[in-house]
This record gives sequence, C-alpha cells and structure tokens, in this order.
Amino acid sequence: MGFVKEFKEFASKGNVMDLAVGVVIGAAFGKIVTSFVNDVLMPPLGIIIGGVDFKHLKIILKDAVMENGKVVAEAVTLNYGNFIQTIVDFMIIATAIFLLIKGINRLKSKVLAEEKVAEAVVAKLTHEEELLTQIRDLLRDRPQV
Repeated sequence: MGFVKEFKEFASKGNVMDLAVGVVIGAAFGKIVTSFVNDVLMPPLGIIIGGVDFKHLKIILKDAVMENGKVVAEAVTLNYGNFIQTIVDFMIIATAIFLLIKGINRLKSKVLAEEKVAEAVVAKLTHEEELLTQIRDLLRDRPQV
C-alpha cells in the first residue's frame, strides 16, 4: 500500500483530529501550569528561601562588553533559575497526567468488572435456560400414563 493512501486512511479515521485536540488542550494546560509556577508558586517559594527570584538565578560565563555606555555584546549566562522553574512545571504536569491516567484506569477496571459480572449472569441464565429446555423435552417425550 502506498504511503499517500495509508496516510489518507489514517487521516480519515479521525485519529488525526483526536490527536490535534489533545495537542491543543495539552498546550493550553502547559501554559496554565507555567503561569501558575511562574506567577503563583515560585514568588512565595523564593520569599521563603530568602528573597530569591528564580528568574534571576544565573551564572555569568562571560560579562557583557560595553563601549561608550552601550552594550556591544550581551553577557553569556547559564540561567539555572529558569531551569528550576521548568522542572517544577514538568513535575506538576507529570503529576496531573499520572492522576488522570490513574483515574481513567480505575474507571476502566470498574467497567470491566461490571461487564464480567454481567457476562457471568448472562452465562448462568443461558445455562439455566438450557437445563429447563432439556427438562421440557424429556417430559414431552415421556409416555403418558
């Protein structure tokens, strides 16, 4: 099967739309978490630690070059504060996804358990019906006295 034909089948099955919706929602959720971490979580955490602003935590690898009071070349810095904030973002998103998947799996297991119980009840009823049918046939075939 050709690549183009396979892609058309894939795209027409709705998988692409489901994926696109997931990506858009995920991106929006990521922005919300990033704002939460940057604007709500990290400022109080920085105050608790001792007035640290994580956005400004960095190691200067090379100083800026100045000529006549103007910056000719920007400083080269290692911004580990932004990295810490990104790690916190990731941990919050990973925890949220873990809890979501755990909840979905719990619901699936409940549904599967209910389906198994329903199948067992149906199988039991079917077996009883079979026995009743056999009894009826035996009574019908028996000679009348």
